[in-house]
Amino acid sequence: MTNPLLDVRGLSIRFGGLVAVAEVDLTLAASEIVCIIGPNGAGKSTLLNLISGIYRPTAGSVALEGRDITGWPVHRIAAAGIARTFQSSRLFNGMHTRTSAGVLQALLQPAKARAELEAAAERAGELIRSVSPHLYPRRHTLAGALPQADRRRLEIARALASEPKVIMLDEPSSGMDDRDTDALIADVRRVMGERPGLSFLIIEHDMRLVATLPDRVAVIDYGRKIADGDFSEVRLMPRVQEAYLGQKAAQHA
Repeated sequence: MTNPLLDVRGLSIRFGGLVAVAEVDLTLAASEIVCIIGPNGAGKSTLLNLISGIYRPTAGSVALEGRDITGWPVHRIAAAGIARTFQSSRLFNGMHTRTSAGVLQALLQPAKARAELEAAAERAGELIRSVSPHLYPRRHTLAGALPQADRRRLEIARALASEPKVIMLDEPSSGMDDRDTDALIADVRRVMGERPGLSFLIIEHDMRLVATLPDRVAVIDYGRKIADGDFSEVRLMPRVQEAYLGQKAAQHA
């Protein structure tokens, strides 16, 4: 791959004597979806934490559009174009943090503050509709009152608010049934279709999604990448079957 959007080279981190991620190379092109799979505790979420700036790597580098962002703080990496969701939904309370209207402005310039909040609410609604049109009619529902699948969609809408180049999702189908997973796959494809160049890096356990959605699959085991390629080929590799998929999953059609 020439000039990848995201280019991870030799990324490693130690926690005391434990090597959680070891010399991982990973690339992501514009408009590409890559799924990261592997057994529990393999280092998948830690890898995303390194890329997004939550952890500082012991060694290696991360580049976005050719610019070295290794070790940048989380907010700076987010501003550069990498958005992140987490395995456990972290629900937001509103859009107030996306506006410049503070308490003083609300008191001295109530009309301007109200206009900003209304514009933010309209923008939030647009993002929700772009991710999942069926969720739009419930845009005024408190996030905590939504079912798990819709909370995941809301997380994606929130990630889109920063107009990212890369969205990293940590097990987005967790807690979903097959119907919800199929809807999630359609949602991600819709979002990408409306935003040329947007890419997704997804940690996932659901083989239904892994077999259907990504362009490539990378397999992590004991912190190391052991395979990278098309799922139809990766699933048949003996080392991958031994590490994670198993014979039954390898026969998934």
